[in-house]
Amino acid sequence: MKRIYLHPLPIRIWHWINAFGFIILILTGANIRNIINIFSVETAVEIHSWLGFILLANYCIWFLYYMLTLRIKIYIPPLHRPIEFAKKALTQAKFYGWGIMVGDQNPHHATPDHKFNPMQQVSYLMIMALLIPVQIITGLFLWDPKLFSPIVNIIGIQVVDTIHVFLWVFFSAFIIVHFYLATLGHTTWAHIIAMFTGYEEEHEEHVHGEEHSHSH
Repeated sequence: MKRIYLHPLPIRIWHWINAFGFIILILTGANIRNIINIFSVETAVEIHSWLGFILLANYCIWFLYYMLTLRIKIYIPPLHRPIEFAKKALTQAKFYGWGIMVGDQNPHHATPDHKFNPMQQVSYLMIMALLIPVQIITGLFLWDPKLFSPIVNIIGIQVVDTIHVFLWVFFSAFIIVHFYLATLGHTTWAHIIAMFTGYEEEHEEHVHGEEHSHSH
C-alpha cells in the first residue's frame, strides 16, 4: 500500500469547516422556508446569517491559500490540450458510469500537483469560481436589501431570492453526490479518512499498473 500526502492541513481544516457549515446552512435555509421546523424562523435566520459570514471568511482563506501557494493550478483544466482533456474526461465518466461496477481501476492517479480528475476539475472550478461567489453575493443581498439597494433594485429582490434558493437546492444535491463519490475509494471510508489524516492510500496493484502503462 502506497501512501500519498494529498491534503495539507490548511485544506483539511477549510474542508471540514466548509462541509459542516454548508450542512447547517442547508438545514437553517430549509427552516427559514418552513420546509422543516427545528428552530424558530428568527433563530434560523440568525444562525444562517452568522454562519454565512463565517463561510465567507473561510472562502477568502481558501482563495488566498491557493493563490499564494500557486496550488490554484490544480483547479484549472488543461484547455490548451482540449482533445487529450476530453478523452480523459470521457474515460473518467466511463469509469463512474460502468467501470466501477465491474471492478475496473480508477483511471485517475491523484498526486499533489494533479489532485483532481478531469470531471472534478470542471465541476470544482465552476463551483469555487462561480456558484459559491454567486451564492455569497445573493446571500448578502438578502441579508440587508437596503444596504445593497442600488443593485437589488435593478436586479429585483425576487430574482435574487430565486437564484439563492436554486443554488441552495444545487448544493443540497451536491453534498449528497459528493459524499457518495467519497465512498468510492479502495474501502468505503478511505477518502473520508484521508481528509482527516492528509494521506491517501493506494493499492500497490494500481501503482504497478500505472508504472506498467508508462513503460509501454
